Amino acid sequence: MLSTIADYTRLTKDMGKSLTQVATQPDVSRDTDYFLSHIGNVKTIDDFLKDYRLYSYAMKAYGLSDMAYAKAFMRKVLTEGIADNKTFANKLTDTRYRQFAAAFNFAALGDKATQTAAATTGTATQYVTQTMEEKAGDQNEGLRLALYFTRKASTITNSYQILADKAITQVVQTALGLPSTISSADIDAQAKMITSKIELTDFQDPAKVTKFVQRFAAMWDATQAQSDNSTNPALVLIGGATTSVGMDTNVLATLQNIKFNR
Repeated sequence: MLSTIADYTRLTKDMGKSLTQVATQPDVSRDTDYFLSHIGNVKTIDDFLKDYRLYSYAMKAYGLSDMAYAKAFMRKVLTEGIADNKTFANKLTDTRYRQFAAAFNFAALGDKATQTAAATTGTATQYVTQTMEEKAGDQNEGLRLALYFTRKASTITNSYQILADKAITQVVQTALGLPSTISSADIDAQAKMITSKIELTDFQDPAKVTKFVQRFAAMWDATQAQSDNSTNPALVLIGGATTSVGMDTNVLATLQNIKFNR
């Protein structure tokens, strides 16, 4: 198997092409066609929650599949919206709920909430990206984490947001060489440690995000190699360093701006 950084470079070299390949797969295309054809007919939060195929598609698009069962929770997210800092979604540390409420803004737009670009093609793009990451993870979990972190990095403004997202936490802990057992420590202590080791404003810079992903990938491969006696961790690190030289530092911008075409 190639190193994580080599897999990452190969996949992100032409992100548009990679996403199109996923979008045109029969199961993805079928689910997306259903979503785009029917979401505009949804006029209320009740309508949305009752159509499980639409609702689960949207939840997966925003990385919330594991919360699809919590309809009362999600109803509160959607009902209160995001206009007020005191709303439920805005109080949650995990920004995915704010993104979901912003995409399906029933609180502000009422029955027009599902007519926006964010609710339609924006959600479809999110879904395809999420699916690509999951499929990448079937072959290399480190690759899935690297892709996900690249996509989410610019949304991170404080260390508590890192700790609220298990995948981002794993990337940061791995890159910093921290044991996973540290997650059992006091949450404020964890947040303080992260802040002391990372300049969070760096995550607004695609080039610095790329360097952080390279660091994560090298550490990930070295850790994985330790459990495989047939692989020399030093060789993995060398291989990762060699293949990372040509990584496209515009990947973050590409992921954020990719357009979905039916």
